[in-house]
Amino acid sequence: MEHDRKRTRAWVLHPEIKSDQHRRDPEPALAEAVALAQALPDLDVVGSDVVRLPKAHAGMLFGSGKIEELAQKLKSEEVELVLIDGPVSPVQQRNLEKAWKVKILDRTGLILEIFSDRARTREGVLQVEMAALSYQRTRLVRAWTHLERQRGGLGFVGGPGETQIEADRRAIDDQLVRLRRQLDKVVKTRTLHRAARAKVPYPIVALVGYTNAGKSTLFNRLTGAEVMAEDMLFATLDPTMRRVLLPDGPEVILSDTVGFISDLPTELVAAFRATLEEVLAADVILHVRDISHDETEHQARDVAAILTSLGVDENRTQIEVWNKLDNLSEEEADARRQRAAREEGIHAISALTGEGIDGLLADIAEKLQGTKHQEMLSLDFSQGKQRAWLFAQDVVVSEEQTESGFDITVLWTAKQRAQYDGL
Repeated sequence: MEHDRKRTRAWVLHPEIKSDQHRRDPEPALAEAVALAQALPDLDVVGSDVVRLPKAHAGMLFGSGKIEELAQKLKSEEVELVLIDGPVSPVQQRNLEKAWKVKILDRTGLILEIFSDRARTREGVLQVEMAALSYQRTRLVRAWTHLERQRGGLGFVGGPGETQIEADRRAIDDQLVRLRRQLDKVVKTRTLHRAARAKVPYPIVALVGYTNAGKSTLFNRLTGAEVMAEDMLFATLDPTMRRVLLPDGPEVILSDTVGFISDLPTELVAAFRATLEEVLAADVILHVRDISHDETEHQARDVAAILTSLGVDENRTQIEVWNKLDNLSEEEADARRQRAAREEGIHAISALTGEGIDGLLADIAEKLQGTKHQEMLSLDFSQGKQRAWLFAQDVVVSEEQTESGFDITVLWTAKQRAQYDGL
């Protein structure tokens, strides 16, 4: 009980604004927001509400009557923190904190808190710090009146000095520059590792999907690893990679990535771009979906939108994995199995029980067989252009000089072979 007393009492509000064209179904959206809040161990979620609004009020977000009604509820429940599932401007945050005498956190702030709590690797910590600072920088705009006061310069420097808000913003910018330099070093190391892997005949298979879709459970099932896999949003944050030998197929590198979520803060997408570059380098992308979730179609669209924003083109080989059949009734699960069997590139599975895994692995192997193959070329000394192209493409495994030219062993794709033939 002592542990419970130390936890912050929180209330979750999901504003449903009629004028919002992209609004989601309010009940599942609220449930997701509550799950996000429960992902933080220091929070005790004591209640939640959907608040329906004709439009957002510029200064307070909610109307005066709703603010008064909620104020009484929050006071009676001794709430210390209100989580608002959506964007809250700095001015709205300040006014609501004043009216309710509680701390306010919007959706972006909450996700940043979760990421900050979960980051384990040096790269993850740096990425979260950068995202948090970028977010805080936007909070400095007219957020706190005490920041508007003038701070005079030194006696021998003319001019009115600078406002505290400008000094704070500049301090954040300086810190962002320092963090970016540190992250660049980490990213450079990751790039070197990726370049080294490119010379090894291991295709990359990347797992992507909405948070809590079961990616880590599937990763553990395929690799025998013990990556943290819990029924919790953002259970894993840092990317994990393992080698896997496919039955009757090639050896691959399987990569588990951070889960996506609707309205993922732009600061986080930018900060985690380096981590998600593993997806861009993948030969096959497995899009893992929680097919038992009421919002599975909406979640799939959100994942597709984020993949597009990262620069993943439509031609990239993708397999859709309908996970969590074990969460459905036998009748519903059977309907999903039959539909998946009729459509190309879809597999209905249960990562928990292992159902459907063999078929999925066979499909991955089939799609990868044409990705890279080894071949020996004999070039004479006059084919300098072709030789230079091979090295520029980084497909050369070994080279031996002969009396007439070079014997070159290459590892390449059919597409690269066709390009070479066209030289």
